[in-house]
Parts: sequence; structure tokens; C-alpha cells
Amino acid sequence: MKKYENGSFRLSNVGEEVTLKGWVAKKRNLGGLLFIDLRDRSGIMQLVIRPENPCYALGETLKNEYVIEVVGIVVERESKNENLPTGEVELSVSQLKIINQSSDLPFELTKDTTALEDTRLKYRYLDLRRENLQQNLILRHQVTLITRNFLSKLGFIEIETPILCKSTPEGARDYLVPSRISKGKFYALPQSPQIYKQLLMIGGMEKYFQIARCFRDEDLRADRQPEFTQIDIEMSFATEEDIWQVVESLMKEIFKQVKGIQLDAFERLTYTECMKRFGSDKPDTRFAMELEDITSIFEHTNFEIFKNIIENKGIINALVVKNHASDYSRKDLDKLTEFVKIYGAKALSYLKYNDGELSGSIVKVMNEEEKSSLITTLGIEANDLVLIVADKKKIVQSSLGALRNKLGHDLHLIEEEKYNFLWVTNFPMFEYSEEEERFVAAHHPFTSPNLEDVDKLMTDPENCFSRAYDLVLNGYELLSGSIRIHDQQLQEKVFEAIGMTMEEAKTKFGFFLDAFQFGTPPHGGVGIGLERLIMILAGTDNIRDVVAFPKTASASDLMSEAPNIVDKKQLKELGIELVK
Repeated sequence: MKKYENGSFRLSNVGEEVTLKGWVAKKRNLGGLLFIDLRDRSGIMQLVIRPENPCYALGETLKNEYVIEVVGIVVERESKNENLPTGEVELSVSQLKIINQSSDLPFELTKDTTALEDTRLKYRYLDLRRENLQQNLILRHQVTLITRNFLSKLGFIEIETPILCKSTPEGARDYLVPSRISKGKFYALPQSPQIYKQLLMIGGMEKYFQIARCFRDEDLRADRQPEFTQIDIEMSFATEEDIWQVVESLMKEIFKQVKGIQLDAFERLTYTECMKRFGSDKPDTRFAMELEDITSIFEHTNFEIFKNIIENKGIINALVVKNHASDYSRKDLDKLTEFVKIYGAKALSYLKYNDGELSGSIVKVMNEEEKSSLITTLGIEANDLVLIVADKKKIVQSSLGALRNKLGHDLHLIEEEKYNFLWVTNFPMFEYSEEEERFVAAHHPFTSPNLEDVDKLMTDPENCFSRAYDLVLNGYELLSGSIRIHDQQLQEKVFEAIGMTMEEAKTKFGFFLDAFQFGTPPHGGVGIGLERLIMILAGTDNIRDVVAFPKTASASDLMSEAPNIVDKKQLKELGIELVK
């Protein structure tokens, strides 16, 4: 094993004879002197080989990424490098040995490499030699270590749950694993340890956690992978406040140790208020620009489009973009219109305010009272831009919420070094599935409804709210959790509300429901998205930057070429025949 870390040397080490090992990051010949940057995980140490040195000829043959071993004396550098931790010293080499050679590289291993992501993923083992990726993985290790130590001190027990499970198709698609022994039957990889961690509470473990691997066969995006890790926590005899306190304390400890930041108390908003103000259940609260409800201003409008929308119980909302009207041409506004259409909006109306006058796409259909009321209500000032969507509530909120985020980034309104945590509470118990033409569980069917809403389970599911909560950080959903149902009769009511008979429920969750007969304690918990947390801490918006061997957006591994075909013999053993 190596005795020394290349990035550890300082002036205090001058005069020491040491043996170093690592990769050649760069070689330079300056006036006969050979300078070599020797890299290992800890950093870079500059080597110097003089022409009279017996190692000189061998040193000239070195290429980038050769693995070498050197012996030498640490000396003070004449030309110091303030940008390098070891920049005040270098190693005067007396012995050099080539351990292994390297072929020409498919891309440069620099911090800000211009190589295409597909190329870097194909040669991921080379990409991992870059400092920023190594630091991200070290950061990930640090956060999981802090988590383990913190929760262990609070009396939580780390327990592993099965990877080969029963398929319980509620939520995303399962990844299925065929059984060789029981042909025609399948295991499923866990979407989360949800059922097992609840069983652990029934089993009397009281406080559980796990750095859990989860698998979901769903469409991918920049902050999602088909296999991911969550910090899974479950507690018996706990209220929402108990769970929130544990999570807040954990986050404060992580940010204190990793970033040296003392976090303030976490803000809380209900789901309904969150949607009303931000048009999103995971808003980025690092900048203002909230949605404004202006429906009442147009209650008596003659503008047929707005009039019909109000009569059909729709709403009209606006965003006020302060002091940026002059930055948006008609062409720019047309692009914003196309953007909101992605979220179901049919149109985006706009108004600009200058010289005490409104101008824009709907100014001709507004009377003076509506103009005056709009200016006063929204506090419109010179060079303000007002963007308006009128439609069904869900479309208005989601389209303007997405537009708000876009404008926040486009106009650089976001304080990048700020960390805003927000608890979003009281989520709807159900959401209507157009595809299935029924109400389905908004989170999962084991989430407890608010006690005051139990009577609405069958009569008014649309206005039934739950004891579910999310923690949002800078516009990302960092965790999702809830207080679970522990009463068997209430669980049966929830299954009935989503159109699931007890026979169906027992087929899907039989062993789990059986366990409820034997003294189930009240319990609840959370699943914290580890990769998303590391992504934010590392300052990247691409989750692949914090995963050692990630998949592409099409869920493939370019390096190992997975998924791939398998031998016909294997398929035969599994009793599987492929259909073309």
C-alpha cells in the first residue's frame, strides 16, 4: 500500500526522501528540465528530473496516464504555484520506474473537459480519474458516513431489506427478475423498501434506517436514474413533528460538516398554498415572483375568452416580471407562449407598463377599471412585464409554475449559493388518473389521511388530504414521506376509495395486510434522495455526475453495453421465449 498521498506535501516536508506512486497527468520539457505532474486521488505533486539524472532518458518516454513509481527528495520550488495545494514544493527525482503504460486517451482528463457525455460514459473508468468526479464520490461517502453516525447516535438501527421482492404494481413500473426454480414466476426489484420498513415497525424495531438501493422502470431525466439510493428512515410512535425534527437535524449536521453552513429553521407550506403561490409542489424559493390570482379583476369582463373560462370555474393568474419588459421582444414572447403550451396552456397573454400606460396582447379588450385595478393589485411599475394564463386551475398553476422557474434561470434571479429548505405538507390523498378513469393514491396506498378527512374518503376524494409531506431543496424534491396507516379498518377504506377490492389487495399485499392483525404501532418515515442531495451539494444539475457508473437517458450503460442479449440456454432455463 502507498505510504504517502501526493497532494499532502508542504514546505514542512522539505528535505524528506519519499516514494510516490500515481498517474502522469502532464509532462513538460522546459530548458532541458523535465517536469511531471504526478496525480493520485489526493492531488498532484510536481516532479523534476534534471538532464544529468540517470532517469532522464526513461522520463522522456513517459506519456499521459502512465502509472509510475518515483523516489526523490522534497525541495522548495523556485516558481511557486498558488493554485495548487502542493504548489510550494516539488520532488527532485532520483529513481523512476514505469509500472504500467497507457494507450492514447479517447479524451482529455481535465476538469472542464469538452468531451461528449456519451464518450465519457463509454470510458467511465477514465472519466472517474477527473478531480471533480472523484470529489463528488468522496462527498457522497462523507454524507453517508455523517448520516450513519448521526442516526446511530439517535438510536436508529441500520437494517438491510430484500432486493428480490414480490411485484406490487402501485406507482412506477417494476423491474422484473424471472425465477429459474419457479418457472413463469417473477421477483421484482424494490421501488423502495416501503413495505419492509413498515414490517420492521410491526416487528418492534422502532427506529430503522438504511442506505437503500431502489429501482424504478420509468422515463429518465437529468435528476433521475433507473437505480438510485435513498436514505430510508422509519419510526414507531412518531408524529410528523418528530420525523421533521430528525430530518432537519440531520440536514443541519450534513450542511455544517460539508459546507460549514448553519441552516435556518425550515419553512413550511401546505400543498394547496404552495400550488397557489408558486404553481409547483417543489418550488424554488430562492427568488420571489409568485403567482398572482387576478380572476376577480375580470369578473365582469367583456373579453369572451376570459368570460367563458370564469363561467366554467377556471382561473386567471399572472406573473409580474419586474423591470424586464424591455428585454422581451414579440419573438421572445412567442417563444414563452410555446413553452407554456407544453404544460397544457392554450395561450399566454402579456402586458407591458411604460410611461404610465399598459400595452400588450389583451390591452384592447380591457376597460379602464380593469387596467387600473390590475396596476394597483399587482403593484406594477415602469418596465414591468405581466404574463397571464387563463384556464383550468391545474393548467394555470402548472404552466405558470414552470414558466416561473424558466424565468428565474433565464434572468439570473436565483442566488446560487443559497440553500432554501421547504416542508410541503397536507398533500392530496388521491389524484385522478385519466388513463385508468379512477382516483389513485397520490403517494402510496399506505399513507394515512388527515383524521378530519376520513369521512371524505368515499364521498369527496378530490378534497381529501393526507398526512404526507415532502422536503424541497432549491426546487428539487429531496424527500417524500408520510405517517402510515396502522389501523386495519382504515386501510380497507383507503383500498375501497381507490377501487381496489380486499381480494385484489390481499393478492398484492397479502402478507403485509396479515401482519396488521398483530398489534401494529403508529409509525411514519421518509425516503431521502441521496443522489439529489449530493447533486445540490456538489453544485451540479446532472445526477450522473454523482453516480460512479450511471445510465444514460435511455437507461443503458454505454461502458458495459447493458442491457444486452443473453444466451438462449439461459432463457430456456428460465422458461422464457422471446417474441419478436
